[in-house]
Amino acid sequence: MNGLLIDYNFCTGCHSCEMACKVEHGFAQGEWGIKLTQQGPDQLADGSWEYNYIPTPTDRCDLCADRVKEGRLPTCVHHCQGLCMYYGPVEDLARQMTSSHMVLFTPCEQ
Repeated sequence: MNGLLIDYNFCTGCHSCEMACKVEHGFAQGEWGIKLTQQGPDQLADGSWEYNYIPTPTDRCDLCADRVKEGRLPTCVHHCQGLCMYYGPVEDLARQMTSSHMVLFTPCEQ
């Protein structure tokens, strides 16, 4: 089974994943296959500020099954400007998780 690994440490909040997905699937206004949210700004104890951008696949995400069948990457991974999204076998992606700011998404089996 393949999945999607996202490293929030390097997400710049550019919304490329959102827009690429929306165009690829023809989603209507207010519909998303992946949705970017901003956490923060939060002031830390040392006075610095923290922002996190968190792309989260929604229930509409099928990891671009049609693109993958053609040998291509999911469109969010292909268009990621921060190079923080990875697609591949879940076991391989799990081994790449080296930070608490990384999340592994897998499709639900139906």
